Amino acid sequence: MKKNSVVFMLMMSVTLGGVSVLHADEGFASWLFSVERKKGVEPVTDAIYNEECSACHFPYQPGWLPEASWQKLIAASALEDHFGESAELDEQTQQHIINFLTANSADKSYYKRSKKIMASLNKDQAPIRITKVPYIIKKHDEIPEKLISKNEKVKSLSYCEKCHKKAEKGIFDDDSVFIPGHGYWSD
Repeated sequence: MKKNSVVFMLMMSVTLGGVSVLHADEGFASWLFSVERKKGVEPVTDAIYNEECSACHFPYQPGWLPEASWQKLIAASALEDHFGESAELDEQTQQHIINFLTANSADKSYYKRSKKIMASLNKDQAPIRITKVPYIIKKHDEIPEKLISKNEKVKSLSYCEKCHKKAEKGIFDDDSVFIPGHGYWSD
């Protein structure tokens, strides 16, 4: 019995010691020891990003993609043809937005869904479409095409807010999914 206690304490010391070395910032410790885990993705808190990006589409939370993806997406050359549209920004605004996105990207987030997104990607994978993230594909693979791409009220997985009624708050739980023309979704 005593041997098991010693082994357990040694494992905890190594684990927690490793945590403090690997994640020295306060955010990880508060996430690790929090009673309420952060389940979704961190909501958008930046007014400039929200204003600029929501002018054309849902302002995707930075926790949906890794930093390398955001770097590709917000590069000046990429904004000239941003999925078929010009989304060019002045240099100061562009830099502000890239700073916000990369500081809060999935690879830097402590939110559960962002962690799952990163776990689904290969080490050097940097998708430029959220709909190409393996985790997102897996989460939507049981939903019939007729309810998404053939549904005029939804059109594509890229319109998160059409079905995820709490998307703006970073909540994408299954119980808050309401598919227009169908109703609540359950697996």
